[in-house]
Amino acid sequence: MITITPFKALRPEAQLSKSVASRPYDVLNSKEAKVEAQGNPNSFLHITKSEIDLPETTDAHSQKVYDKAKENLEAFISRNILFRENKPCYYIYRLVMNGKSQTGLVCGSAVDDYEKDLIKKHEFTRPEKEQDRINHIKTTGAQTGNVFLAYKNIDAVDALINKWTTEKNPQYDFTADDRIQHSIWIVNDDATIRNITQLFKTHAPCTYIADGHHRAASAAKVRSAMGKNATPNADYFLTTLFPSNQLHIMDYNRILKDLNGLSGTAFLQLLEQNFTVEKKETAYRPEALHQFGLYMNHQWYRLTSKPGTFTEDPIGILDITILQQNVLDPILGIKDQRTDKRIDFVGGIRGLEELEKRVNSGEVALAISLFPVSIEQLFNIADSGNTMPPKSTWFEPKLRDGLLTHLID
Repeated sequence: MITITPFKALRPEAQLSKSVASRPYDVLNSKEAKVEAQGNPNSFLHITKSEIDLPETTDAHSQKVYDKAKENLEAFISRNILFRENKPCYYIYRLVMNGKSQTGLVCGSAVDDYEKDLIKKHEFTRPEKEQDRINHIKTTGAQTGNVFLAYKNIDAVDALINKWTTEKNPQYDFTADDRIQHSIWIVNDDATIRNITQLFKTHAPCTYIADGHHRAASAAKVRSAMGKNATPNADYFLTTLFPSNQLHIMDYNRILKDLNGLSGTAFLQLLEQNFTVEKKETAYRPEALHQFGLYMNHQWYRLTSKPGTFTEDPIGILDITILQQNVLDPILGIKDQRTDKRIDFVGGIRGLEELEKRVNSGEVALAISLFPVSIEQLFNIADSGNTMPPKSTWFEPKLRDGLLTHLID
């Protein structure tokens, strides 16, 4: 069974919560972060994307950036923008997007559980992104990014959270500029804290990483690197646990920088070996499994996998596996999506317009839209001990950084 713990969150005063809260560091590039934080000295982006406060020529992964993050974090504390809770607490975090809500429990999850695979993974990590978070955590002494975990519903936990949020007022309650509402309740009652800890210890055999594989892996490697100097706080990492029936997975699309030396016509001819290829008059979002959208040369296509081009096992049936085995590897020469610099990933929240924009700009040669993975597929793969290709799932809405930070000192 899994082990979770309350923690003393570093958090903002209530009246500053909206100005502090920022989108996750990994959904913005440096330029976007600089624009978003402009005119807002309280934005947590000054800590998670601290290169915005350095010359534009600064390498975003240089030690100067991590040192600046530490400097900014200490400044936020000294300016009383952030303070540390005086006792370990649990926190309840509710997000509402387009009228639909999901409510999770913010807690520390055990690094030991991660290493024993009680916290199940479904993706490999990309080395450079993992190292970035390792450097950030080691330098700042803080886990600023929340790992999004799913668990199979526990009725008693559902009832407890519903009772608390019904009877208590949230500490934070605001609607961000993207129209997503964020509400956080503090669970500081000792008996309730003990009850929550015990419920997960007795009813949750495992949790599943939905979003945040790099953050989880980095927390474990930082603890390992600390060795005998590791503090008790380093034995846990910042997580929010959501019951699986409240989660929504969006598409996670691909863009490719080139056609591996092929002409557009030759590329389409090779696709026809394993797909039915049809031109579409407008942007195409796949409507079912084994359908793909393809955009290149200002034209959209629908690709439909032909029978016999994929297997029915938990990995083989995934659309991203079909894409890898029938397009990326044999035609485009991309064997490892984690490390190949010719492929990049675009979350579904950005829409098909973003795919068109990137192709039309000449930055990339083509874009591929995919049908979303289901939560059942994610669980089946994690339970089988297999892993999906990287960046297979995109969860929305996203938790905001800066509202609850876990210090490992």
